[in-house]
Amino acid sequence: MKMLAKEKETDGKKRTRGRPKKAITRSVSLVVRLTPTERLAIEGRAKSAGMVISEWFRKTARTAVIIPRLSKDEANHLRTLSGMANNLNQLTKLAHTDGLVSIMTDLRRLLGEVERLMERIGKDDS
Repeated sequence: MKMLAKEKETDGKKRTRGRPKKAITRSVSLVVRLTPTERLAIEGRAKSAGMVISEWFRKTARTAVIIPRLSKDEANHLRTLSGMANNLNQLTKLAHTDGLVSIMTDLRRLLGEVERLMERIGKDDS
């Protein structure tokens, strides 16, 4: 008799127990170190948005707009300027060993390049 009662309840189907499986599971974690002040600020923002912290982080990471520190042109200008500074250091060392008159033409050429680069950088700011 007990067997018949069980068969009636399940209608011949196997019963699954527990919570249904999620279609997408989050199995990878990312650890972020924060100061207590940063933690409180983030927690406050998440609460004001009505979210838990992890949900707030995921949404913020997906929608954040990243502004590069330097554009490609600015990085190229900076690299060129760095190379010129290296050349200037080499010329300074040469001036100390061979005398200033021997490197005068190289210094004038380098100064002209620096001025042209500074003008180009100034035009980019406008």
